[in-house]
Amino acid sequence: MQANGFTLTYPTRLANIQIMDKSLKYQTGFGNELASEAIENALPDGMNSPQRPPLGLYAEQLSGTAFTALPHENQRSWLYRIEPSVKHSRLEPVKQSNFLSACPSSGIAEPNQLRWDPFPYPKYESDFIDSIFTLAVNGSVLSQTGSAIHIYATNKSMEARSFLNADGHLLIVPQEGSMIAMTEMGRLKVQPGEILVIPRGIKFSMKLLDKQARGYICENYGAHFRLPYRGAIGANGLANPRDFLYPEAAYEDSSETYHLTKKFAGQLFNAEQPSSPFNVVAWHGNYAPYKYDLAKFNTIGTVSFDHPDPSIFTVLTSPTTAPGVANLDFVIFPPRWMVGENTFRPPWYHRNIMSEFMGLIHGAYDAKPGKGFAPGGSSLHSCMSAHGPDSEAFTNATEAELNPEKIDNTLAFMFESCFVYLPTPIATEHPTLQKDYIECWQELKSHFTP
Repeated sequence: MQANGFTLTYPTRLANIQIMDKSLKYQTGFGNELASEAIENALPDGMNSPQRPPLGLYAEQLSGTAFTALPHENQRSWLYRIEPSVKHSRLEPVKQSNFLSACPSSGIAEPNQLRWDPFPYPKYESDFIDSIFTLAVNGSVLSQTGSAIHIYATNKSMEARSFLNADGHLLIVPQEGSMIAMTEMGRLKVQPGEILVIPRGIKFSMKLLDKQARGYICENYGAHFRLPYRGAIGANGLANPRDFLYPEAAYEDSSETYHLTKKFAGQLFNAEQPSSPFNVVAWHGNYAPYKYDLAKFNTIGTVSFDHPDPSIFTVLTSPTTAPGVANLDFVIFPPRWMVGENTFRPPWYHRNIMSEFMGLIHGAYDAKPGKGFAPGGSSLHSCMSAHGPDSEAFTNATEAELNPEKIDNTLAFMFESCFVYLPTPIATEHPTLQKDYIECWQELKSHFTP
């Protein structure tokens, strides 16, 4: 079957799907009203729910917001599928240990600065969902505030299994290994240096393109991600809307049994579905998964002295009702030029009402140039927890010749939230937790000269 630039070869188990055209086709534009059909004329003309949709399909609306949300905030898509989503067995709860959600019992208060080494890959077969390990949580999954931070380290494709997260939006940040995300709206390839956002309620499966894959996930329980307000920057710069890519429709027509895992109110449930959940032949709307290449981020910085607040590096934000205060910001520290005159160029020492979780995709982070913060590692600096450059970074920055300098071959990121992140008990007891992280600042000496 040929569908919008690539061929599907059956049987339809995801691990066996051959994508003959490696360059998947995408639609562009952040939050746009999009439309796609894998077969011509599969979309109804001029209406959403005709008495008999084209090609004998079922019409099904997927709402990402309340029906009565303001027009510029309303998100929904119409899916035209071979069988409706409701056709599955009863959902039964399953035991879980490492994939947690925000609730009072999930985390513990920890005022200390925390840092973890890269998490190892499992010694046994573990697909994307089974490999998820929760590091920290905040807010409440039931009141739809806050977020949870997870690590995945997978060595197996999901095959005939799909996942639906009813609790929040998943922001996936690969660190190693490429994957194909099969979603109800179509396929997206994601690799290190890119991000993938799968909105709440959209089913997906992950197929490995490499032997294994590792990365970070932020599960956002709050408002939908949006592009940050640019303020005085104006109409252009940072993440530009046209660089966000959405899938073209592609479908599976199969009676093979799929296993559905659903996350609801922090609990995992399993059911069986007698056919593929990826049977959407056409769709239109503005509620869909998307990817973004972080190399396209147009970094803004000083051309005189000092350097701006790190919020200038925000790619996506989930706002609260308080203007300018984020439920969650996704911030990156990409390659860039540093030219500030008479300026301490690394991040300054600070305490913050926001809680900051950092990850490193590749290279070295300029505030932690040593081996302690390795690609795949993580750090957590909670509300009012003092942090900043380690002693090596301080010495390098204060003694450097302040010529224009390119910070290159690096990509770090931060999940920042106004809510306090509580590390999970399993995270604080994990062998990757660095017990001596605080030592990286102990060699800082007084240079006071009254």
